[in-house]
Amino acid sequence: MTEAKKRTSQEVRAKHKEFLFPSVGTYYEESVVLDEGKGVRVQDLDGRQYLDFFGGILTVSLGQQHPKVNAALHAQIDRLGHVSTLYPTVGIVDLAEKLVKTAPGKLAKAFFCASGTEADETAVALAQIATGRQEIIALRHGYSGRSMLAQSLTAHSKYRAVPTQIAAIKHAHPAYCYRCPFGLTYPSCDVKCARDIEELIQTTTTGQIAGMLAEPIQGVGGFIDAPDGYFKVAAEIVRKYGGVFISDEVQTGFGRTGGKMWGIEHHGVEPDIMTMAKGIANGLPLGGVLATAAVADTWKGGNISTFGGNPLSNAAANAVLDVIKEEDLVSNATRMGKILRDGMDAMKKKYPKVIGDVRGRGLMQAFEFVKDETAKDRTPNPEAVSRLFEETKKRGLLIGRGGLYNNTMRISPALNIGKADVEEALKIMDESLATFAS
Repeated sequence: MTEAKKRTSQEVRAKHKEFLFPSVGTYYEESVVLDEGKGVRVQDLDGRQYLDFFGGILTVSLGQQHPKVNAALHAQIDRLGHVSTLYPTVGIVDLAEKLVKTAPGKLAKAFFCASGTEADETAVALAQIATGRQEIIALRHGYSGRSMLAQSLTAHSKYRAVPTQIAAIKHAHPAYCYRCPFGLTYPSCDVKCARDIEELIQTTTTGQIAGMLAEPIQGVGGFIDAPDGYFKVAAEIVRKYGGVFISDEVQTGFGRTGGKMWGIEHHGVEPDIMTMAKGIANGLPLGGVLATAAVADTWKGGNISTFGGNPLSNAAANAVLDVIKEEDLVSNATRMGKILRDGMDAMKKKYPKVIGDVRGRGLMQAFEFVKDETAKDRTPNPEAVSRLFEETKKRGLLIGRGGLYNNTMRISPALNIGKADVEEALKIMDESLATFAS
């Protein structure tokens, strides 16, 4: 019996409270202490099993203990454990080549780091180097990570730990159609939120921008999915003012949105720079940046990453990409995503008072909860999400939450999820909603 097995969840929760920063938040009134997992199922220290529909925040893309990923890791750890980017390895060049071959447009060069935060930092620095300019456009409701620059890009007060921010960042309106800041309706709005970026540049910048960074679907923002036309207009305006367009695929990459390998491909826009992390290595720490050769070649100074060249992370990522291709998981995300979305749309009709919006693509879907949608009251209802969390937990389903108002339920199961598991999750959500939303 392992040391972990000898402990109880209650003991671990007590030590977590004692020794970790209090800012390290956890889900549920009584947090779940996970200990084991296989496939899309995980188990806590007390032996309770759960169907995982949040996957470490969209990170465990192939489920726990995937045999091909584990085999690649076992083979690698017995050969070479760590090098930095100062030394070329077979793993890093294979991964770079695979990513470039799946990438949209003219993306041709790769850089690796250890996280999505670092990837976004690298992308912004590269945009500034390539253009010789400083100012960056980001989106309200967006999230880019924990560093000072990433906090500045992030447009959630909750995740801005200190008041001193990077002044060169300006925040545009996202395509949050359910809560349109202009009070308009798509498509008659002519994507005014995107067209407003031009006035933002004209009035709040020097008029000479380095670029724009945006998530095709805003993750922490509550899976806000931009409608057709938004990114085409936005990218056109950004390039008109001399900037480059950066697609932040940290959550939307690797087939998550179904039908396409990358979220921005749904919009027919070719990015100049693209960032990624999370699902790239099935849970191992790894981030990446792809850029066109013309943009990448402008970085003339030194550039290293201690952990970006880690052979273990690279081995896992290469295995993940192989499995996605071999098992056609991009198509599976479409098929299973449709079953998931159809079930969620049905629940919106069944529980119209509290479910205000259903949105997302593929295996990246969300409910936004409100006080009373039938009365056209779109007052955020975070309490409903909290209640749903506790009810689904009782029934063995793990879900996620987000949104500026903390009133959005997010779900994102593994890309290789099956129909029976999706239907089980839908049944649990329906039963849970029935306890308070009827």
